[in-house]
Amino acid sequence: MAGKGEETRERILDRAQAMILECGYAGVSIDKLIQSLGLTKGAFFHHFRNKNDLARSLIRRYADQGLELFSDNLARAKKLTDDPLQQFLVLIGLYEEIFEDLTEPYPGCLLASYVYELQQFDEQTRAIINEEFVLSRAELSKLIGEIMTIHPPCRDVDPVSLADGFMSVFEGAFILSKSLDEADITIQQLRHYKNYIELIFTRSDV
Repeated sequence: MAGKGEETRERILDRAQAMILECGYAGVSIDKLIQSLGLTKGAFFHHFRNKNDLARSLIRRYADQGLELFSDNLARAKKLTDDPLQQFLVLIGLYEEIFEDLTEPYPGCLLASYVYELQQFDEQTRAIINEEFVLSRAELSKLIGEIMTIHPPCRDVDPVSLADGFMSVFEGAFILSKSLDEADITIQQLRHYKNYIELIFTRSDV
C-alpha cells in the first residue's frame, strides 16, 4: 500500500499530466498546479526539485506505462496465436477495446505534447520522450518482418514505416478527435489501420 507521501506525489503527477494535456507544458506553472491541488509550495518541493524535475518524472512515468501496456498486449496476442499476422491483428484489436467505450475524446498523448514544445526540455528528458517510440518501433518492426516471411505482402512495404504507421494512427486520431470533439475517431482509425494490414498481407493470387 502506498504511503501518504507517495499518494501526494502521484496526485501531483496526475494533475500535472491533465493540465499539460489541456494547456501545454509552457501554460502550466508550479503556482497554478499547486493552487489546483490545494497544496503548499513546501509540499510540492518536497517531491520535486523544480518544474524540470516534475517534467522528467512525469514523462518517465508516462513512457513506462505506455511500454508496459504495449508489452502486456503483445504478450497476450502471442499467447492467443502462433501466426504473427494474427498476433498483430489481435494487438490492434486489444487497443480497440481500450477506446471502445469512450464518451469523450481521449485527452491526448503526453509524449506528443512534449514534442510540440521540445525546446523546453533538456537532453535527458528528450531521450525519455524518444524511448517509447524507439522501443515500440523495434518490437513492431520485428513482428512485421516475421509476418512478411510467412505472408508475403501484395505491395512493397517497409516494416519500419509500417510500424511507425501504428503510432501515427494514434497521434493523428487524438488530434482530430479533440479538435472535432468526436470520441469515436480513434477507434475508427485503428479499424482502418487493421483493415489495411489485412489487405496488405492477403494475396489475391492465392
